[in-house]
Amino acid sequence: MTANLEQTFRWFGPSDAVTLAAIRQTGATGIVNALHHIPAGEEWSADEIRKRKKIIEDAGLRWSVVESVNIHESIKTASTERDKYIEKYITSLKNLAAENIKIVCYNFMPVLDWTRTNLDFRLPNNASALRYHAPAVAAFDLYILEREDAFKEFSPEQQQAAKTYLDSIDEAEKSKLINNVLAGLPGTDEVFTIAEFREHLKKYAQTDAKALKENLAYFLKAIIPAAEELGVKMCIHPDDPPFPILGLPRVVSTEQDLKDLVDAAPSPSNGLTFCTGSLGARGDNDLPGMVERLGQHIHFLHLRNVQREADGSFYEADHLGGSTDMYAVMKNIILEQKKREAAGREDIAIPMRPDHGHKILDDFNYNTYPGYSVSGRMKGLAELRGLELGIKRSM
Repeated sequence: MTANLEQTFRWFGPSDAVTLAAIRQTGATGIVNALHHIPAGEEWSADEIRKRKKIIEDAGLRWSVVESVNIHESIKTASTERDKYIEKYITSLKNLAAENIKIVCYNFMPVLDWTRTNLDFRLPNNASALRYHAPAVAAFDLYILEREDAFKEFSPEQQQAAKTYLDSIDEAEKSKLINNVLAGLPGTDEVFTIAEFREHLKKYAQTDAKALKENLAYFLKAIIPAAEELGVKMCIHPDDPPFPILGLPRVVSTEQDLKDLVDAAPSPSNGLTFCTGSLGARGDNDLPGMVERLGQHIHFLHLRNVQREADGSFYEADHLGGSTDMYAVMKNIILEQKKREAAGREDIAIPMRPDHGHKILDDFNYNTYPGYSVSGRMKGLAELRGLELGIKRSM
């Protein structure tokens, strides 16, 4: 039988309320980790990498994937300092490769890494999920951020829904909305102020989607030759959500975006993190088909599900529920594994993590990062593990 996917768990480091000992009990063997204490753009030293790797290995686990080596904003905006930060990035890749850590996830989202409006959306069984509520985002953009071009981008119906939503919440809920929208920085509790966020938007005033895609191609052409020489597999994470928000462009949202990306610097080292949650938030993305057509470029899997709503909202659903046909996705992943096996490729046990999880059971007793409870993710991992085994045994 074809090798199983490598089961991994994201861990945010020594300050994470979810311990490595707890992760080991979930059945995961690999850790997805980053050095969040090092500012974006700065080099990851060999010493810092070794220290973190030792902590993980002392717990009986393996540092399988880096998520993420974050990209400095100057690279995204093509400022005069971008080449300096690209050199620092390559140094980090060299230091990781020296420790045999060779799968590196990253993203190219401007300013915010992800956006949700509700970090405690209650499901019928009282489990807590993450939610993106489109009218709330519109209300923030139009009436709180007061972005100049926002009224040109929302239809009269969307504007009315946003106003109705804003009128329905009190000041405490308004404050919580602001914090939730401006908190999309993984591994940190940092939240931008409105004034700080406006300053970041100014930096992107001359960077539309076309320019951002060109800047991404520039970055790839600079780093991929070094990554290939080091044996490092770079795998970009899709935009979350996969459409423009708050005046910021998004360029890793569709199948065409992914094709453009791998074509920008053709190499086994230039690949994808296939996130079914991020890509699944768009109804026009054919996820099983994307695996079939782009599978050879997938180096890392984030398997989660979202339930889409008619107005563009979505919430995190059960891993095998929601709007994405996870059976069809998993079946095509396994078919991709078989293709790799036949071609003599070594990367058959693709790292997979159960991305995001509901808060259930005693998860409520721990202050974990949004979406990264232990029991909720363990439930998702168990379901995905069973789905994988069931499909493989039936082939």
